[in-house]
Amino acid sequence: MTTLKSIRFATLNLLNYAAPPYSFYQLHERYNATQWRQKQQFIADFLQQSQATVVAFQEVFSPQQLEILCKEQSYNYFATVACPRSDNLYPQVLFNPVVAIAAKIPFQQCQQLTPCPELLEYLNNQNEFKFNRTPIKCHFDIPGFGELACYVVHFKSQRVHSMAHMLNIHNQDDPLLNLLQQTVGMMQSHISRSLEASIVYYDALKTQRENNCATLVMGDFNDNIQSPALSFMTQGFHPTRCEPCLELEQPIVGLTDAFTLSTEAIEGKIKPATHYYQGRGNVLDYILVSGHFNTKCVLSRIHSMRYLSFDKHLNPAHTEEDICISDHGGVAIEIAFNTNCTRILS
Repeated sequence: MTTLKSIRFATLNLLNYAAPPYSFYQLHERYNATQWRQKQQFIADFLQQSQATVVAFQEVFSPQQLEILCKEQSYNYFATVACPRSDNLYPQVLFNPVVAIAAKIPFQQCQQLTPCPELLEYLNNQNEFKFNRTPIKCHFDIPGFGELACYVVHFKSQRVHSMAHMLNIHNQDDPLLNLLQQTVGMMQSHISRSLEASIVYYDALKTQRENNCATLVMGDFNDNIQSPALSFMTQGFHPTRCEPCLELEQPIVGLTDAFTLSTEAIEGKIKPATHYYQGRGNVLDYILVSGHFNTKCVLSRIHSMRYLSFDKHLNPAHTEEDICISDHGGVAIEIAFNTNCTRILS
């Protein structure tokens, strides 16, 4: 008899998760006791509502406090691979938030994603490369499903670094400075984000091919997946024809937006925004999946996939951030799979 089992994966940008008495970026930017309790409750509510087995987090300044909170919600497995940086003059001010992952099932392996040196050379980036936020790469062995490689990412933001020091300009409103930052500065931001995505994409596809395993890339991409900086990540996804998959005895390597394969997309529903800026909705948070999650592929064991959005806290009319919640919506997928199929994913 066919038995269906379901499992959920979710991602959420926490927006400056820094436990008091620490501040984020500036000394005056911190939570008071009431705000922190509201922040903790918001995250606990999200975990309870999402009912996810694996959750990816971004903008984590206080990983120890987040780990405690997650374990209180039965996420007994938690990992980060980097540490926030503190200000030299004011140690309580933190910079460089990290990504984290929490799970109700054990990791088979969990580590930071190390860029391939040959790839960096191929991309003409032979200087010492560093991610703006180091991604997590971990492996799970899901009973009845098989091996899963999971990446947690937070790509370079669209914020432009000031070029004032290069021009010896002290007036931030200088027309030349503004013009260069809106052109050259913006281009540098795109290049940085695209380079980070290229390294993750390369590793994900290489891992798929070598391990014949299902793959997820989850997190805050800080851009639309169709943008010039990121569109390559899904353009190479395999067609619906199954002949190549059968010939290789595994789904063709590639990634696609989980929403496009979901029940909601098939029903013609519109993908909800995950972030609002000046009243305009954008999709910045994604879960990318490999061909193993394509229900139309003959080798896939996926029976169905739902796309879930947790965005009731978002208000397009609000122009100021509420640090007690998040300025991003959470997204999740729920997959149902047959547990008595021939094991093909490991």
